[in-house]
Amino acid sequence: MINGQFFEIIMLICFGFSWPITIYKTIKSKTVKGITPVFYILVLVGYISGIIYKIFYNYNYSIWFYIMNAVFVSAQIVLFYYYHNLESKNKD
Repeated sequence: MINGQFFEIIMLICFGFSWPITIYKTIKSKTVKGITPVFYILVLVGYISGIIYKIFYNYNYSIWFYIMNAVFVSAQIVLFYYYHNLESKNKD
C-alpha cells in the first residue's frame, strides 16, 4: 500500500535531481550573476527543518533524502560564495 512517505520520497528525489544539475551549471559557467544566496539559504533551512522533524517526530527512510538534498544545497552555497569572490576580485 502506498502511504505519505512514498510521495514524500518522490518529491525529495525530484528536487534531488535538480541540485546536481544546478551545481554542474554553476561550475561550467563559472559565474553566479543573477543568483541570490538568500534562496539557497532558505531552501537549506527547509531541508534542515525536515531533518529535525524526522529525527524527533517521524523517523523513517526519507530522512536520507533530506540529508542528501541539504548536502547538495550546501555545495551550491559554497560554489556561490567561491565564484562571487572570484567575480569581485576580477572587477578590481
